[in-house]
Amino acid sequence: MSLNDGPSGGQQAGPSDLSQNSLAFQGEVNERWIDLYFTWAGKSFSFPIAESDRVYDLKVALHGLTRVPQERQKILGLVKGKVPPDQTPIAQLSLASGKKFTLIGTPEGDEIKDPSELESLPDVVNDLDIDFSENMAASNSYQHDKRNIRKVQEATKNLQINIIHPLRQRKRLLVLDIDYTILDTKPLTSGSLPPAECARPGLHEFLEAIYPYYDICIWSQTSWIWLETKLVELGMIGAQRGYEISFVLDKTCMFTVFSERDGKPWTHSVKALQIIWNHFPQFDATNTIHIDDLSRNFALNPGEGLKISAFKHAHTTEAMADRELEKLARYMVHIASIPDFTTLTHKNWKHVLKHLPPRSSH
Repeated sequence: MSLNDGPSGGQQAGPSDLSQNSLAFQGEVNERWIDLYFTWAGKSFSFPIAESDRVYDLKVALHGLTRVPQERQKILGLVKGKVPPDQTPIAQLSLASGKKFTLIGTPEGDEIKDPSELESLPDVVNDLDIDFSENMAASNSYQHDKRNIRKVQEATKNLQINIIHPLRQRKRLLVLDIDYTILDTKPLTSGSLPPAECARPGLHEFLEAIYPYYDICIWSQTSWIWLETKLVELGMIGAQRGYEISFVLDKTCMFTVFSERDGKPWTHSVKALQIIWNHFPQFDATNTIHIDDLSRNFALNPGEGLKISAFKHAHTTEAMADRELEKLARYMVHIASIPDFTTLTHKNWKHVLKHLPPRSSH
């Protein structure tokens, strides 16, 4: 079954369906734009860039125009000396509109890469993380950063959401990660274990328990083709279950932000819930919860994020004894009746569980 199929007949939600009251559509961000011109391989190019953008964004634009990967780009004449680090704001380069420079570099080929290479996304597999709920001042600055606001706008406008199963009235929204949250990705992509044995114990029972209260969105930091394959192989789509997946987002809906970790510049991707809220204004911070094994994905929405332990080494005795999803189901059912999720501190979810009455044996 394809993710483009579903009971709704392929219903899509695009920018034309968006609420004009949503954050991303309350007017354009007031920014200064600079027109840059460069030559590469004997050809001339031009593109605009905002002062709130970073050197990273400039390199991404160059890659889009020339297919020269960032690591191969040699930029001459843009600034005196060496080009500053990726996290440097363009405004700090003091560039005049009409600035000209030269790009040297070999473009990437059109070779077909091995699936394992495509799946090896640094943000998915590395263990570096940061808890933005412990530094709300930093998170607040990211949310009000002009570049990040514009990135949310761009992602909102570019996103066409395929509705796999119709959203229901008066339900909460669960945004759920896949890799190492509900699935040990490594043995699945390598083929060393059957898909069912790569799933976190209690996966389907968890989704069935919360489904009466929550519509479900899967948001994975992988490419669409591998995301579709994972969901079908896990039996989350196309199988007769006591739950339905409403819609799915992949890594193209994410963008890079620039923060600090241990006092040093740090670059990572984020899942900005505002993109979803702009498409579906019935959802907002009061009724959305985002579950992931990486806190950094909550950078723009730390209050809505709930981090659970990563699930790895499937098929070991310890992994098969994992009961994280069973506990999480109890917590989510418990909070489903609370009118405003912003009054909750999801970081304390296990502490809340300890004070819940024992479950009935019936």
